[in-house]
Amino acid sequence: MHKIWLIIQREYLTRVRKKSFIIMTFLTPLLLAAFMVVPAWLATVSDSSDVVMVLDESGLFVDKLETKKDLLFIPIQGDLESAKELYQETGNTALLYIPQMDINDPQGFKVYSKKNTNIQTKARLENMLEKEIENQRFIASGIDREQLNKMKADISIATVNLSEEGERDNNAWVTSGAGIIAAVIIYFFIFMYGVQIMRGVIEEKTNRIVEVIISSVKPFQLMMGKIVGIAAVGLTQFLLWVILSMVVVTGVQAAFGIKAAPTPAEQIMSGQAAATGADLTEEEQAAEDNRAKEVMGTTLSALGNLNIPLILGCFLFYFLGGYLLYGSLFGAVGAAVDNETDTQQFMFPITIPLVISFILSYSVVLQNPDGPVAFWLSVIPLTSPIIMMVRVPFGVPAWELLVSMGALILGFIFTTWIAARIYRVGILMYGKKVSYRELSKWLFYRV
Repeated sequence: MHKIWLIIQREYLTRVRKKSFIIMTFLTPLLLAAFMVVPAWLATVSDSSDVVMVLDESGLFVDKLETKKDLLFIPIQGDLESAKELYQETGNTALLYIPQMDINDPQGFKVYSKKNTNIQTKARLENMLEKEIENQRFIASGIDREQLNKMKADISIATVNLSEEGERDNNAWVTSGAGIIAAVIIYFFIFMYGVQIMRGVIEEKTNRIVEVIISSVKPFQLMMGKIVGIAAVGLTQFLLWVILSMVVVTGVQAAFGIKAAPTPAEQIMSGQAAATGADLTEEEQAAEDNRAKEVMGTTLSALGNLNIPLILGCFLFYFLGGYLLYGSLFGAVGAAVDNETDTQQFMFPITIPLVISFILSYSVVLQNPDGPVAFWLSVIPLTSPIIMMVRVPFGVPAWELLVSMGALILGFIFTTWIAARIYRVGILMYGKKVSYRELSKWLFYRV
């Protein structure tokens, strides 16, 4: 055990002292802050009002196009050619031409601009024109638009968990998001640091350093020390990323007085319609704001009702368990080959369960987290680190969680045994192309 601890120390200290580790540890939070803060800052810098000249030959839109704080309309008279000449002499954004038309078949709208018209401006103009034509049609048919709007129903169903402990608000977006975020972190952690184990083994084997090390320690001790040491490096870097990201983002926001750019979910909840170019009336905007506040309140309530200690505990277990299971296999691959090019044939079957579990977590598990497919995938050790973390926020029976954890521990022991048998032979073997058949023989060699 003392020798394993010395190897862990060596692997840990060697890696945390590397310039690449230090640079990435500090650079990643800065990049995260940039992704969160810079878009919001650029949006404030680039905010400008569009000025659109309007030539309305139909007369249907006189005083109907409402000026917004970032979209100003200037009506003009005359024919189209003179309007084009007048527009060319100004610095206005665009010229909107509305021809004579039948409201039952509106055709011929054009927007002239000196540069390419951006999508948002085009969509907003189309939305305004569509609304006014609809109003004209309602008036022509004798239908009161306001009464029709009052007849519309906006239904929002509150979802509540009912158990012996009482009632708790829940939110499918919050629950799914918590599981997916945890699963994504585990997925990338396994790949990132598992490959480091493999490359470290290949490097030591190629440089013949392992021949010196192996004279003092057993191959199994060397493999376990390397796996646990790199795991400690990964945990250290992950914790530093979390802490530094919070500090950097908070500091940048406070220094520049800007808020982080909203996520797509926040945009949906706040009723933003940038994608569709919709311009809402004051009444519609007020209704959207009230709805956004209700949704946000429900979201925060659902977030508070998540079993955070259980989620964090399971995350830590599957975070380490999944890494140790796959780390031993990556170490075995590194010992079986002489260079990284030869690893592809052995990497493929190892990574397939991870990739499949990641894909199925979206397409199957989120749709039915309590179904038979989700259950069996959360029990199989090769897929449980991803799948079970997606299921945990939805609520998993204690016996299923214990079975999954027990299976993962047994799976780690089994894969470590296989990896150790391959490692003890392959670590000292050079210049030979290894096949699966050859690997199966190594399992039974006596060394």
